[in-house]
Amino acid sequence: MPARSERSGAKPSLRARLARHVLLPLALTWGLGSIVVLTVGSHFAAQAFDRSLLDDAYALAAHVHKQGDAVALDLTPQEMSTLLFDQSESLFFAVLGPGGQLLAGEKELAAARIPEGATYEFSELQFRGTRVRRVSLRRVEPAQFTVVMAQTTASRTRLLQQLLLYSGLAQALLLVMLAWWLSRTIERDLRPLTQLQQALDVRDAADLAPVPEALTRGATTSDLQRLGDAVNSLVARLQESLNAQREFAGNVAHELRTPLAGIRAQASLALAQDDPAVWRAELQGIVNAQERASRLIDQLLALARAGEASASLTLQPLALNELVRDVVLRFLPKADALRVDLGAEGLDEPIEVRGEIALVEGIVNNLLDNALRYGSGESPRVTVDLRREADAATLSVIDNGPGLGSAQAGQLTQRWMQGAQGRKLGQGAGLGLAIVRRYAELLNAQFTLEAGPGGRGLAAKLRFPL
Repeated sequence: MPARSERSGAKPSLRARLARHVLLPLALTWGLGSIVVLTVGSHFAAQAFDRSLLDDAYALAAHVHKQGDAVALDLTPQEMSTLLFDQSESLFFAVLGPGGQLLAGEKELAAARIPEGATYEFSELQFRGTRVRRVSLRRVEPAQFTVVMAQTTASRTRLLQQLLLYSGLAQALLLVMLAWWLSRTIERDLRPLTQLQQALDVRDAADLAPVPEALTRGATTSDLQRLGDAVNSLVARLQESLNAQREFAGNVAHELRTPLAGIRAQASLALAQDDPAVWRAELQGIVNAQERASRLIDQLLALARAGEASASLTLQPLALNELVRDVVLRFLPKADALRVDLGAEGLDEPIEVRGEIALVEGIVNNLLDNALRYGSGESPRVTVDLRREADAATLSVIDNGPGLGSAQAGQLTQRWMQGAQGRKLGQGAGLGLAIVRRYAELLNAQFTLEAGPGGRGLAAKLRFPL
């Protein structure tokens, strides 16, 4: 638990990550928006002030008249004071003749260079220690002269500061409100996830009960609801797997207890006797019980390998007829010992399928072993038949034993299930056909149990896709 707490403390929570991923872009957008507002506001404010300054220059130029060969300004000092009046800024002017000589106004106020084809030009300069905005207006009527108007920029600066302040405060307030709303919304939407995590944290490892429906159905989003459903589905599969493992372990213990108890009983009986014939008989019984236990262990290992193979199995091309022929040849001595007529058909024609050698051998081994043990009658017979069809290869293992009904066919492919003949013989543990069915699933083959020819015996068939 401490290690998990350290790991969780080292990384930000989902709520913090969401808030950061949302609020950081919003803050950047707010900053960029403020810059855009300041730039646009500065541009249009400057245009408004410049237009007012140009209007003053035009108004002053309207009072310049020609007197003889020169020009003169016909405004009295009082009229000039009225024209230059401004409540917040200081205005300065100069009227310059064609040669740049001062006709009226401030002698330190020079005109800016006006481009060819233009009538006026705006510029900035330092005038008497103060930064001013200047417009130079060139006129040719009634004679050529230039009017220079300059204005201090305190109002412009103050207006831009107010624009930035009020717009920034408004956007900052909106950002804070949005951050508060997002934080509450994210917390509310993630609350079911937190409750789910807390419910799982306090659980014991053996508690595989489903998550309460109130936690999954109370989710505010479909994603969290699907997560809760997925957790419940996983818990259900784990519970099912655990139950199967417990049942499997119980059945294994039960099945192994029988041969081990028999071995112990026969060994105790042999030790209590002095007759060598009894010893021999009991030792033979011990050998038979050991063979049964070994077969059971081999089948259990086969089922375990099947479970592992499902995750890493790679099917490759293999010659099915040659593989089946090799297995049949290995079973001939056992068939002779049991006086069973073991034959094969269709193994001369090359047939290639995609499979895995160990699984196919396991299928044929189990089917032949099952057929040899359950053959009956005065002349027991087992036939292995391999045929090519349009899109599949069919492998059949047919015996002339007691056979079984359609209801029993489905049951015998389940683990630990035996037919009446198997229980009568007292052989096997009901795993052979279950192994065949599982191997067939891994090989993408179809496994069926049918009645033999003429309704007698059993035909176990597998269809391998070509």
